[in-house]
Amino acid sequence: MLALATVGFALNFWAWALLSPLGPAFKDGLHLTSFEQSLLVAVPVVVGSLGRVPVGALTDRFGGRLLFSLVSAATTVPVLYLGLAGHSSLTTLLVGGFFLGIGGTAFAVGVPLVNAWFPPDRRGLVVGVFGVGMGGTAISALTTVKLVDAHGMATPFLITAVVLAVYAVVAALLLRDAPARTVPIAPLGRRLAATARLGITWQASALYGVTFGGYVAFSVYLPTYLKAGYGLAQADAANRMAGFVLLAVVMRPVGGWLSDRLGPRRVLAGSLAVVAVGAVVQAFTPPLAPLGTLAFLAMAAGLGAGSGATFALVALVSPADQVGSVTGVVGAAGGLGGFVPPLVMGSLYDTYGSYAAGLALLAVIAAAALVYTVTGVRTAAEGSEPGRRDGPRTVDTPA
Repeated sequence: MLALATVGFALNFWAWALLSPLGPAFKDGLHLTSFEQSLLVAVPVVVGSLGRVPVGALTDRFGGRLLFSLVSAATTVPVLYLGLAGHSSLTTLLVGGFFLGIGGTAFAVGVPLVNAWFPPDRRGLVVGVFGVGMGGTAISALTTVKLVDAHGMATPFLITAVVLAVYAVVAALLLRDAPARTVPIAPLGRRLAATARLGITWQASALYGVTFGGYVAFSVYLPTYLKAGYGLAQADAANRMAGFVLLAVVMRPVGGWLSDRLGPRRVLAGSLAVVAVGAVVQAFTPPLAPLGTLAFLAMAAGLGAGSGATFALVALVSPADQVGSVTGVVGAAGGLGGFVPPLVMGSLYDTYGSYAAGLALLAVIAAAALVYTVTGVRTAAEGSEPGRRDGPRTVDTPA
């Protein structure tokens, strides 16, 4: 079940990220401003993020098997539209990108599904392994531009649509929900209200908005940054973005595994410190080889490990029948965290001709999240960290 869910997550994220590698091409071909290009790649992110809230709650109620199949099938529609007819203007791209956001909700389906199959002391690693599916964005980065150059604009979209349709059938036939999973019976609105009253919901949302939000922002905007800031060709920039994504993907289960042993709070603190230092270095736009590359790789490792640690915290502290709902809200915060930075970066570049201010802002935000981790998150996490016998102390209190 973990393997099937991870594959489904990766395929939906592959579809979710199809527009990002083509952003520079659309900018040149449709004569878009930097802000319009940023908006184009950000729309699927915000829709997929907000959609996680109801999809996570529905997964708690109806199970991951049904929701994975439905989400995968529904995502094929905008993928086909974009490939066949939706890439001729900014308006049609925005419409297709809006519905492409459905693929981004798959995260809120998979976390409660895999979480229910494993005991608490293994959930950090398990959710981290599932999080490897975010590497679907790397598939998009490595293949989309090459397929378009070789076979035309429709090709990557048609291939992705076929693969998603096949997975929707496989999910319906083979995926199973854990027999002992807790099924809530309260109405959706009441369950979401209860989720909003949990301290862990807002604490994890703030941290995931920085860690996963930073990952999403770089995964959709890094090709544009590298082309504008360093003059790289589109294919070269996309390949380097794929390297960033792959390292973050690898570090996500590492962050979960370390959280099972050291506690999520300690792993989060270390990860955020690495991100802050990397952002400070890159704010000075050093030469790409080697210092700039090292700064980006350090940030990728920190953001990946931090994302894994955040959901290790969610899996450990959230009530069993609300994991999907909490995941939906926290996942939405992470996606929204990735929506704003590309818009800010595009606006700053249009105004100042430099990305330095945007990276400096990232460093400040990462440092603030670090301070919050070692202070505000303490009460939610300490009782559940390894070596302590008492339970979580603030799980039922408002943030």
